[in-house]
Amino acid sequence: MVTAETAVVLPVLLLVLAGAVAAVVVVGAQLRCVDAAREGARAAARGESSALVTSLAGRAGPDGAVVTSTVTGDQVTVTVSARVQPLGPLPVAVTVSATATGLVEPGAGGAPP
Repeated sequence: MVTAETAVVLPVLLLVLAGAVAAVVVVGAQLRCVDAAREGARAAARGESSALVTSLAGRAGPDGAVVTSTVTGDQVTVTVSARVQPLGPLPVAVTVSATATGLVEPGAGGAPP
């Protein structure tokens, strides 16, 4: 009796486990995007070059992250987005992104180029 019940419940348990692992992967990628955007905004606020801002944020973000930075007056905004496949080779993908904004610090030489 127990064997038959286990055989019926086991696929459901595997699906729940796969869902939990996928959720952890997506949340982890989201947090890396947040950290990368913050790091890029800090670098841009210090007056670093656009290439350095993109490089720093790209290294801190998930693999394949796309970094964009904009300067509006004395305000810099860095957005990091990435496409994540939480279930590995299965064709399910989720896009996560984060944005951070900062003010250019006084004495930083103006807005980054």
